[in-house]
Amino acid sequence: MPATAEASFAVIYKGHSVGEYFADLLVEDALVVELKCAERLASQHTAQCLNYLRASGRTVRLLVRFQRPKVEWQRIVRGFVEAPQTPPPGTQD
Repeated sequence: MPATAEASFAVIYKGHSVGEYFADLLVEDALVVELKCAERLASQHTAQCLNYLRASGRTVRLLVRFQRPKVEWQRIVRGFVEAPQTPPPGTQD
């Protein structure tokens, strides 16, 4: 499965390139993975992900928080946002 670390995207606003965004990880040129080391996932993290999805022309993003022993993740799809997920009890090492 091809993946690229620090993949760069042109940020387009109203048809003009206004800068560059670097995704933490791009998997199969489709899934953007954003890694966060934060106390919790906040609404601004989701908003930032949606903005970057729009700007990059991608549709699916995985937001992963790894600050605590249990990994928390959120799949973000332009037009649809799921609730944060944690692994089922007993599946963490």
